[in-house]
Amino acid sequence: MDDRAAGALSLPENWPAHPDLSLALNRMGSFDWDLDSGRMHMDRAALEVFGLGPDEYDGDPASLSPRVPAEEGRRLDALVTRALKDGLDNYGAYFRMRLPDGSLRWTHTQGVIRRDGTGRPRRIIGIVRDASEELAESTARYELDAQRRRRTGLVDATTAALAHARTVNDVIDVLRDSQGLAHLGAASLVVGLLEAGRIHLVADGPEGSFVPGTRFTRTDEPYPMSEVIRTLVPRFIESADDFAGSYPVLWDGIGHLGITSAAYLPLIAQARPIGAIGLLYDDREGFSADERNLLVALGTSIAQSLQRAMLYEQEHDLAEGLQQAMLPRRIPDVPNAQVAVRYRSAKQGRDIGGDWYDLIQLPSGRVGAVIGDVQGHDTHAAAVMGQLRIVLRAYAAEGHPPATVMARASVFLAELDTDRFATCTYAEVDLVTGVAQMVRAGHVDPLVREADGSCRKLPVDGGLPLGLSAEFGRLAYPVSTVELDPGQTLVLYTDGLVELPGVDFDEGMRMLTAMVRNGPRDVRLMADLLCDSVDERNGEDDVAVLLLRREATHAPQPGGRLQQHVAQNDPEALSAARHMIRAAVRAWGAGERADEIELAADELMTNALMHTDGGAIVTVRVLAGPERRLRVDVEDRSSALPRPREAGEDGVSGRGLMLVDRLADAWGVESRGSGKSVWCAFQIPDGP
Repeated sequence: MDDRAAGALSLPENWPAHPDLSLALNRMGSFDWDLDSGRMHMDRAALEVFGLGPDEYDGDPASLSPRVPAEEGRRLDALVTRALKDGLDNYGAYFRMRLPDGSLRWTHTQGVIRRDGTGRPRRIIGIVRDASEELAESTARYELDAQRRRRTGLVDATTAALAHARTVNDVIDVLRDSQGLAHLGAASLVVGLLEAGRIHLVADGPEGSFVPGTRFTRTDEPYPMSEVIRTLVPRFIESADDFAGSYPVLWDGIGHLGITSAAYLPLIAQARPIGAIGLLYDDREGFSADERNLLVALGTSIAQSLQRAMLYEQEHDLAEGLQQAMLPRRIPDVPNAQVAVRYRSAKQGRDIGGDWYDLIQLPSGRVGAVIGDVQGHDTHAAAVMGQLRIVLRAYAAEGHPPATVMARASVFLAELDTDRFATCTYAEVDLVTGVAQMVRAGHVDPLVREADGSCRKLPVDGGLPLGLSAEFGRLAYPVSTVELDPGQTLVLYTDGLVELPGVDFDEGMRMLTAMVRNGPRDVRLMADLLCDSVDERNGEDDVAVLLLRREATHAPQPGGRLQQHVAQNDPEALSAARHMIRAAVRAWGAGERADEIELAADELMTNALMHTDGGAIVTVRVLAGPERRLRVDVEDRSSALPRPREAGEDGVSGRGLMLVDRLADAWGVESRGSGKSVWCAFQIPDGP
């Protein structure tokens, strides 16, 4: 009790303070506005808020007008009028007030509306106060929050842009072109990737900033990138002096650029360093805690994007290497024709695909041209493509007709352990006669460019894609026979050349036809033009192209072609064949070599009848060309290839092919779909 009494006696005089004192000490004033008379009383503190003395205010609110800008006055009048009309009990507002020196200051007012029993407003009692510091702090907080939002948005925007980067160069382009670096105030950036224990500088900052000897550096060298990769800790260089003192070797090369600070960040992905990035500044010193956190977060995003880009490039290089290994290493020189082939992988949006081409030399001046596309865009498609190309080449080289080649290739693909199918066009062209037999398996129609430059689509009857025709039991492929005149160009291509983003198929065909029509005559230049056009239009699919132009052939010399079947155990048929050969040789003006030709042909026929089952077909013809040659073909149904062998001293067997080799200018063996053909050729005089 005594303690409480002692405390009570120690209270200050005039306690508690009058409301006017409390308001004044807090830089707040009060007013009382009588709405009936229009008079407004303002206490001393309120007048001080307005910068007025007692003798400068006469109780009329209009005398405050010089202190309130017209726009602010209209806004306040509208606010009060609306509060009175809407039956509100109070209102509040911030407004700008002009001080005696002409400057503006934020002020806050708040009023309570007193009404009579009928609800009519009679008085407004309120306060006014200086709000400049309050709003200054609020503005600062708002600007800080806005700055933080901008920085967070920077990371989000940069991360979103990096999500679309596929290669390392794409990532670097995003960083260079991004507005984010400008927002951070960075003048330039440097990026190094860790490769085989060394740092490879892949982005070297502004022009003139490259320091010789730093393209490849070790992690133990005195450079900031080496340090952050070695320690996995960011290095923030606060000033030019800090830079020069910490890394004098590097500073000697870049000190002239006016760099004032730098931030070097390790790029870490899956808990291991993959490189480092450096941001160089020319107009600031030091880094706040928020800025450091932001840069570290940005470095994490960049590291993930770079790792994804490096993995993509590795996979793409592997797939492209596989694709190139599966394609023919070279295209053979073909007499009487000009050939060009191209393969172009997609540059955007896809991995490597299964497009392929091939050119197969066949007997008797014929050539097989192949274009195809395996479903899918991955390494599996490329692997299937390689297997399919090889078996299709093998079937064609065995001598099977085009329809059989396609049917067997379809069966092979169906039996392969894969869910892929393939489209393909196979053309067997006789470059001497110009006759082309074409088979199409679900592929786009080829084009023909005429000698005069005009271009047209070449309709070819088609069947199901390879693999599907075998699955559905529809292996009968129709064969279309066309003639390719000298000067005409056969254009084979995959659908990536006509199926372009935003373009329907018919429009793509019209564009391709126009390019071929207006393109260069040289097939190599034409092939380059077609592939470059896909790059320009951002094609999303692979493209393979094969162009074959038939050149003018030498006019055939007078001659002919005779053929006869020789049955086994039929001496008369063998004798008749000999007589046919003798008569043909003499009639065609080769009498000087008649004995050699007849003897060599007899050896080939005898071998066929003795060593195979069934008879033989003997064909004698004169080959067109710069030199007149007579050729004898003996075809049988055995796939066993003959081979020369030594005969014993008393043996009568084994000398046949050795004799043919001595007599003929050339000889050889060709596979046929149902067996083989052994042939020999002799040069003969020009006239009959």
